[in-house]
Amino acid sequence: MVSTRCKLMVKDALRKLGLHFVVVDLGEVEIMEELSPEMRENLKKTLLGSGLELMDDKKAILIERIKNVIVEMVHYTDDLPKTNFSDYLSQKLNQDYTYMANLFSEVQGTTIERYVISHKTERIKELIIYGELNITEIAYKMNYSSVAHLSSQFKKVTGLSPTHFKQLKDKRRNPIDEIV
Repeated sequence: MVSTRCKLMVKDALRKLGLHFVVVDLGEVEIMEELSPEMRENLKKTLLGSGLELMDDKKAILIERIKNVIVEMVHYTDDLPKTNFSDYLSQKLNQDYTYMANLFSEVQGTTIERYVISHKTERIKELIIYGELNITEIAYKMNYSSVAHLSSQFKKVTGLSPTHFKQLKDKRRNPIDEIV
């Protein structure tokens, strides 16, 4: 689950099956009932019908948790953590960063760093399109050391400078769940 809409779809699926949930968060669900194999299969089918997947594999779950922490951090918090991201991720998930980074790269075919940069780029596009902040303010908000660093990274990903992107009439953003 990478959006509020996903969380709503999961809540709806749980209600349809008569399951009571304590928490439905990005990538995690805590339900009150113990699931029988039959109920688990029904839940799996119901979620698949909404384009979502029930995950049982511990490594796959960790990958989803990593993605969700990144999405939450980049898209849903006002200020990015001022600490090193690897430390932030390790603390948030209570896992060794090297293990998570190796697993993520192996399974996703990209590094955590590239995944973060892709999400930050999409968030920067969003902030440019909204037009409420200038590039300097966006660089500060997104925790870049300088406007030059933001511009350089943005251009590597998009092929455009932030200023050129701002001037485009047809600004293209990618949905959060399609960012690789």
